Amino acid sequence: MAERTAHTRQRRADGVRTRAAILDAAVRLSTVDGLEGLSIGNLAKDLGMSKGGIYAHFDSKQDLQLATVEAAGAAFQAEVIEPSLKADPGVPQLLAFCDAYFDHLERRVLPGGCFFAGAALEMGTHRGPVQEKVAEFHSGFVQLIRDFARTAVNLQQLPRDEDPAELALELNGTLLAADTSFVMYDDPSVLDLGRRVVRRRLGLAEARRNETPDETSNPQ
Repeated sequence: MAERTAHTRQRRADGVRTRAAILDAAVRLSTVDGLEGLSIGNLAKDLGMSKGGIYAHFDSKQDLQLATVEAAGAAFQAEVIEPSLKADPGVPQLLAFCDAYFDHLERRVLPGGCFFAGAALEMGTHRGPVQEKVAEFHSGFVQLIRDFARTAVNLQQLPRDEDPAELALELNGTLLAADTSFVMYDDPSVLDLGRRVVRRRLGLAEARRNETPDETSNPQ
């Protein structure tokens, strides 16, 4: 009885690991081929598995797509959102979010850049459960940027007339533009440019210039 129970647990653990490996590959491949281009055949080839082995974990292509979006969301949460939540409230959180996003790209975690940048464009006109899931996550992280900005205004780290929605749109636009250029041209310098743009928009570049010692002062 004990042996049968242990064997059952092992099979379940193996199934969980296999499903996780399939979804990891699905997230990776979908940044290149798109969610609509995601296929059981491509996954089977990439993982060295049979198609039947993959079908055993997903009832349909839509089921696979939805699970892929969920897996990508969990990875984005760990890579970008959680580091920003650990920063001090307001501007430090805005900066931490943007820097974590640029770092995520620079580490080349995914071959096609940000999963949600590509998925939002691809699925925007494909109404249905997958589009809704992508939109839900996308609106969630934009709202998070908005909330960080609102806190920064309330803490007087940003001007009182700063509109959190406008700032969120500008910062999100900078992130997406950097992602597009990085993937298109494979040029890491665009990420440094993005970091400078974010700092300038948050008033941090100006503050750093103001702290620069007077070149005419005597170092002695």
